[in-house]
Amino acid sequence: MSTIIRRIRTGEWERVKEIRLAALQDPIAHLAFLDTYENASSRPDEFWQERTAGAAEGESVWQAVAEAADGRWLGTMTVLVERPGAEGALAGDVITVPQAHVVGVYVRPEARGTGLAHELIEAAQEWAWSLTEPRLQRVRLYVHEDNARAEAMYVRAGFKHSGVSVPVPGDGTAREIELAVERD
Repeated sequence: MSTIIRRIRTGEWERVKEIRLAALQDPIAHLAFLDTYENASSRPDEFWQERTAGAAEGESVWQAVAEAADGRWLGTMTVLVERPGAEGALAGDVITVPQAHVVGVYVRPEARGTGLAHELIEAAQEWAWSLTEPRLQRVRLYVHEDNARAEAMYVRAGFKHSGVSVPVPGDGTAREIELAVERD
């Protein structure tokens, strides 16, 4: 499967919306994402336009897609720059060093098992390590404790358990587990 990994472009908001809604309809979306299809599909076009513009042009957020030779988007992921002292994405999450936070990783079912998720993660790390202000010390992500397939993929990609876990928002019985790669 021939694909390129590239940053999204501002005018691609409709495609960004489509792949996000597809991700939120995946059978394991409840484990992989903190958003819901119902919530995301009710957002106005302006939301998607602003979100896409920020991820296409911003310095603190970067969204990439895996694009097939025929133009289909087979996967996506977003990277957020986090600075010390800022509040993390989840309750109890404390930012102590400049870091990148990988979120929204999604590969369409027909492209799973091809190494595409690993390629997306490598692209995220390359972008994060390329930043000079701030110079990031680590790349991290959270995975639901019941999402073993995703966790295994991240470990194969070089992420290690940091020992940090936080409650899943809205579910006091489940945990999100932090995995990270430290800068050499």
